[in-house]
Amino acid sequence: MKKIFVIGVSILAGFLFLLSVPQAATAFEAGARAYIWFPTFSGDLKIDGATVPGTKISGGDDLGLGHETYPAAEIFGGIGKHHLSLGYMSMEHSGISTLSRNITFNGTTFASGVALNTDLKFKMLDLEYQYDLVDLENILAGFSLGLIGKIKYLCGEAELRAPALSLTASETLKVPIPMIGVGLHVGILANLLEARAKLTGAGYDGDNLIYEAEADLSLTPFPFMNIHGGYKIINIQVDRNSVFIDSEFSGPYVALTIAF
Repeated sequence: MKKIFVIGVSILAGFLFLLSVPQAATAFEAGARAYIWFPTFSGDLKIDGATVPGTKISGGDDLGLGHETYPAAEIFGGIGKHHLSLGYMSMEHSGISTLSRNITFNGTTFASGVALNTDLKFKMLDLEYQYDLVDLENILAGFSLGLIGKIKYLCGEAELRAPALSLTASETLKVPIPMIGVGLHVGILANLLEARAKLTGAGYDGDNLIYEAEADLSLTPFPFMNIHGGYKIINIQVDRNSVFIDSEFSGPYVALTIAF
């Protein structure tokens, strides 16, 4: 993850350096954004052991996973129709439950009636480029529609523990995922009130799928500052080797952007 982050920062730094070169009659932007996301988790998880098939486990019913709060941050820059951003999000869910059935996770069986502690963690690093196919930012309140290309580096870990029995089982998933999508921006009231929406996704290796969608309204109470309120969904479907994940994180978020 650290190497990927360094590469992403280097690419973005190089892009921002190019942006610093004077450009005639071309809009320039640079800034940072901080998020707080309040999603609900739902989904199923199954991890097979070397010789023992795993049980399909419900995140809510079996593991007691529910609402959490996630921080996220993004830095971005752009010139004209070209926009580049680097974002990072750490997602952690914890649950405590008493099993109502036997479950097997990565070769370890947890018996019915056992008190179970669960930690589910995802770390996501997104390097995203957008090219505006339609750019009417200087007409009326503004409108743009862009094509997005993104590399999402996903690092996930699931750990189940039964302290009373001294049992622990875990599994880690690390994968870079290329994604494509579209981004929309609509100016509603001059530069004071704006709407944005974004959809990206990818299908790979047969039944594997990931998509991410978000939409928000932003208010600019002061120059260089935007306050956002919106809704975000991340859906992850993985079925490869011994790992099966079918999960969705969805909920509202608030954000603050400082841009120049």
